[in-house]
Amino acid sequence: MQLTEQNIGATYRTIAYFSMEIALEVGMPTYSGGLGVLAGDTVRAAADLHISMVAVTLLHRQGYFSQRLDAHGWQHEVPATWAVEDFVHDMPARVEVKVEGRPVHLRAWYYPVHGLSGFTVPVYFLDADLPDNAAWDRTLTDVLYGGDAHYRLCQEVLLGTGGVRMLRALGYTTLSRWHMNEGHASLLALELLDEQARRAGRPAFTHDDVEVVRQQCVFTTHTPVPAEQDQFPLELVERVLGPRTAFHTMPEVFCCEGVLNMTSLALNLSHYINGVAKKHGEVARHMFAHYAIDAITNGVHAATWTASPLQTLFDRHIPGWREDNFSLRYALSIPNQEVWDAHLTAKRQMLEDVNRATHTGMDVDVLTVGFARRATAYKRMDLLFQDTERLQQLTARAGGLQVIYAGKAHPQDHRGKELIKHIYAVKDLLKNDVKIAYLANYDIALGALLTAGVDVWLNTPQPPLEASGTSGMKAALNGVPSLSVLDGWWIEGCIEGIIGWAIGPNHRGLTANDDLAQDAAALYDKLEQVVLPLFYGDRQGFISVMRHAIALNGSFFNTQRMLQQYVVKAYFL
Repeated sequence: MQLTEQNIGATYRTIAYFSMEIALEVGMPTYSGGLGVLAGDTVRAAADLHISMVAVTLLHRQGYFSQRLDAHGWQHEVPATWAVEDFVHDMPARVEVKVEGRPVHLRAWYYPVHGLSGFTVPVYFLDADLPDNAAWDRTLTDVLYGGDAHYRLCQEVLLGTGGVRMLRALGYTTLSRWHMNEGHASLLALELLDEQARRAGRPAFTHDDVEVVRQQCVFTTHTPVPAEQDQFPLELVERVLGPRTAFHTMPEVFCCEGVLNMTSLALNLSHYINGVAKKHGEVARHMFAHYAIDAITNGVHAATWTASPLQTLFDRHIPGWREDNFSLRYALSIPNQEVWDAHLTAKRQMLEDVNRATHTGMDVDVLTVGFARRATAYKRMDLLFQDTERLQQLTARAGGLQVIYAGKAHPQDHRGKELIKHIYAVKDLLKNDVKIAYLANYDIALGALLTAGVDVWLNTPQPPLEASGTSGMKAALNGVPSLSVLDGWWIEGCIEGIIGWAIGPNHRGLTANDDLAQDAAALYDKLEQVVLPLFYGDRQGFISVMRHAIALNGSFFNTQRMLQQYVVKAYFL
């Protein structure tokens, strides 16, 4: 059957979800990390819950990049090419977007996300690689977060403006909510404003149109770091988009001091705004004091991130857990030994892959800690190695420690690359005392392997710079407790000694705490006095923490609960 707008169900969709990246399959490198993984989990949950959503993103023919690490740990990037036609289907619709006055033609590739009962959420990947386009324009959907500000702005024009036009061309006429997952997509609001003017037969939109569009838009902000917001000089914006009188007549909506800030644009044109954890909502309200900003804490898709041995265990003891994630609270009734046996199966599978890739010789009986996330300064991936002498001493007394790392640094983040190189150097320094592995090319497959197979999940951000974090939520579904600085979601998820453990005090202030020595000492104290003795000396007590991680965190920090909150607060008001 030929795919058409009608048989996909365009006529009754009400929510358009826009994200610069969406992670759907291992073979589709259409994401860089947490933002894209969250988007993929959101779409899956929407399909499970029969939410009338359609999603839009860019194709990224060369992905983000494939990471190669040399013998010294220095990162090299190569394109992550993939066979597009093996995963997605070309739709017949074509649309045109003006970039620097030139027509750029777009097509859409269709990917169906099927829910547990067969309901489908369509995902459309916009692609500029068409023969009608100029050579440079054909590359605009090649690389995720690639190029300079000019390239990035052109991409955001395609996503926002092109995405709205494509949905219209595909027959989506009943959309009433437009959800921007971060500010990359905020130009969709400008296109909606232009639509309002065209419908009214006016040459330009008005303040009344702004209010109409505002009532249609939802914005989720993910970063508490102002420097990470997309900002483009107005001169560049008008070169790419063409002259816009509204940029000058409505500066309170569009411009501030000659810059188009995409986060500010989304804030100004959304009726509902949220951060991605309660703490992040608090931080965002301080950053953007003139806006009402709510918080919906992120989640993960339970059926996707629960490893096979744990799925089998849940199927036996908690039938229906995929449809009702809240029922995972009954994990407290699963016998300790069965939880441990399922975990050991996942751990052995992981260690087989790790040892094969790194020749580290890791042992299933040794406490194994996992740390996998973007390699950047504020994540402080080297906090564990601030005092290597103390680390050697405490692990020797306790019975041993193994640590598995993974994560990419942005190609332009030299400091992030140096962090990876530093981990490599420490790995060699401690090879006789602590086995350390760094796995290249962190992706969703590796993330699933690690969050299910390690014994403890480590997270050490510099507060309050972790907006939410979701890797620890994936670990919790698999009975892996977190050892984490109290930031992001962990402020909500940590019940000390019951679900996992906090590193240091609860940093409630809004200024970043960068006392590495203090936080490293707190990490060593918790390992030496609590975690290692519990793992080696009180296995039943350790398994109790594992069961509580599933029952209390796995049952709540999931996208099923998250989407239900979006429905009530943002989508169907």
